[in-house]
Amino acid sequence: MIVRLDLTDPTTARSLLQVQTPSYLVEAELIGFHGIPALKDTVESLAQSGETFYGSFTGSELAGAAAYELDGDTMEITRLVVHPKFFRRGIGGSLIRFLLGLDLGVKGYRVSTGAKNGPAKQLYTNYGFTEAGELEVAPQVFLTLLERGAGR
Repeated sequence: MIVRLDLTDPTTARSLLQVQTPSYLVEAELIGFHGIPALKDTVESLAQSGETFYGSFTGSELAGAAAYELDGDTMEITRLVVHPKFFRRGIGGSLIRFLLGLDLGVKGYRVSTGAKNGPAKQLYTNYGFTEAGELEVAPQVFLTLLERGAGR
């Protein structure tokens, strides 16, 4: 079940951190960079992020979450996290499908992930995203930028 998360509720924000932190630690190991900004998030920073969050629950447990921001008529997927104990169960894909299915009138989608994060790049590619470039965010640390149109 996927529901909108209210991160102004400290309990919900703490639950998200318990998913987000281990998820981003896995990515940090994959890309060889532990300076991922989301690893520094707090209950307060999540509540003030300005992002819209949705969570995927397995039973009553938060298993994964996704967030976005709108930039004109483009949805920027800002986060996609799944707790490692729920990897390979389709949760990431279900969250992407959910975001792509929101009726927000967007004309396109953008997302970025660590250039060395093969599993994430493959997941986005599976949903019609194509690589649009790379961005160096720290010495020898690159993000891959991916995009897709709304009509795919």
